[in-house]
Amino acid sequence: MSNPDKPEVVVTRWWWVRHAPVRSDGGNIYGQSDIACDTSDREVFEAVAKILPRAAVWVASSLQRTHQTAEAIWNTGFPKPATIAKEAAFAEQHLGQWQGMNRAAFLASRPAGSHWFADIAEPAPGGESFMDLYNRVWGAIDRITIDHAGHDVIAVGHGGTIKAAISLALGGQPEKGLAFDIDNCSVTRLDHIASESVSVWRVPMVNQQPWIADAAHKAMHQPAGPEVVRETKLA
Repeated sequence: MSNPDKPEVVVTRWWWVRHAPVRSDGGNIYGQSDIACDTSDREVFEAVAKILPRAAVWVASSLQRTHQTAEAIWNTGFPKPATIAKEAAFAEQHLGQWQGMNRAAFLASRPAGSHWFADIAEPAPGGESFMDLYNRVWGAIDRITIDHAGHDVIAVGHGGTIKAAISLALGGQPEKGLAFDIDNCSVTRLDHIASESVSVWRVPMVNQQPWIADAAHKAMHQPAGPEVVRETKLA
C-alpha cells in the first residue's frame, strides 16, 4: 500500500559512454581537437548496446568523435533516437598549447602519480583548467537533469568530461573524480535521486566494459589523461 504522506522520489539515470579510440593523433595530446575516432570493432559496440536502455534521451558533446560513437552503437541494431542533442559543455578540456605535443614526452615531464595533465586549478597555457571543465560539465548536468527528470539519459562524452561527472556524483570532489580510469567505449552510470528535501547521487558502476572478457579488444584502453605505465622487470 502506498503512503500518500511519503514524498515522491525521482530517479534520473545517467549512462555515460566514452568515445571510441582515436588512432590518428600521432601519439600527441589532442584535447578539444576535433579529430575522428575508430569505430571498426563492431563487437565492442554490440556489447555496449546490450546494456544501454532503449528509451532514453541522447546527448553528445560538440566534437565529432562522440557522434561517430553514437552512430556505431545505433548501427548494431540499437533503436536510433529521433534526435541527439549536441552539448558544447560536454566537450573535452581545452588543453591549449599542450594540444599537439607528444604525449609520452609530456607525461615524462609531470610528477609521478599524476592523475591528469595538471593540478585541477592550473589552466593549460591558452586553454582551460580541469576546474573550468568541471564547472561547465556540472552546470549542463544540472540543467539536463531538471529538464529530463525521471528519465534515462545516455551521454556520449570524453575521459575528462566523465571524470568531471563522477566528481559531481562524489559530492563535488574533482580531485577524487580524477582518480578513476575511463576507457574508450566504457559505460559509467550515475543516478540522481531527488525528492522535496533530498538531492543526492548514487554511483552504480564506473568504467564498465562489457566486451572485456575477450582480450582481442584490449586496444579500447587509451589514456584519458596522464597515465605512466612502468615496466616491471623480473629478476
